[in-house]
Amino acid sequence: MTSDEDDDEFWGFVRDAYGLFEPREDGLRQVELLGCSPQGKFLASLDHLGSRRATAGGAHLAFLDGEGIEMGSYFVSGVTATAARPSVHGGDLFDVEVRLWCDELLPGAEEIWDLLRTGNLDRKGMWEDLDAVGRKAWLSVALWSRSYQRRGHPEDAAPGQVFTLDGRQVADINSFYCALGEAVNGPGGYFGWNLDAVDDCLRGGFGAKPPFTLEWLHSNAVMTDLTGQPATGSDTAAQFQVLLEIFADRHVTVLMR
Repeated sequence: MTSDEDDDEFWGFVRDAYGLFEPREDGLRQVELLGCSPQGKFLASLDHLGSRRATAGGAHLAFLDGEGIEMGSYFVSGVTATAARPSVHGGDLFDVEVRLWCDELLPGAEEIWDLLRTGNLDRKGMWEDLDAVGRKAWLSVALWSRSYQRRGHPEDAAPGQVFTLDGRQVADINSFYCALGEAVNGPGGYFGWNLDAVDDCLRGGFGAKPPFTLEWLHSNAVMTDLTGQPATGSDTAAQFQVLLEIFADRHVTVLMR
């Protein structure tokens, strides 16, 4: 963790954290930080448990891989220490309970971060069996880990590339975004998770910049199914139509097979 007010103020490492992805009804998270080495303002907050001074403030919470490389980070606000004790991991470490706020730590994302950290997010389509909540979590991890996943690669592929999207598991707009991200950037890849985000990605810097071709396999069955669904407030078929218009405006050729 690092202070949001001062990037040079390091608040310490944590070996394990429980409760990060479990929001309460009021939106807050009650989190247990195991094997923590508190420093700076966070360490000072432990001397004031039960008072206002136990609130350390906002922080950037970074997730590290097995080699200590940052995979992605979240901003968490209102970090408040509620309990502290010597750690089960021994040494000079502490197990600290904190209360914090973050609406970007989506339920279901923890398992996906673990796949990435252990190197097991290594093939396309691993999101296919997830429900709607799980697919949203998948997209969130793809978003926050995009720089880590593309490290060592050029900012964008050379113009004129053909990216193939397998549409057999596309059942809604979010599963399309999962498949689109992987078509462009490989397993767990990101290329937008809503219409505005896709439009932003098409401006460059996210793995591909137009002009390029998107070959959408098995698209006919998908579009037929979606067109036949009852209209809803989000109307998935209408979103796909807008998406195709965005691609056309940005000089992406979509081949629907």
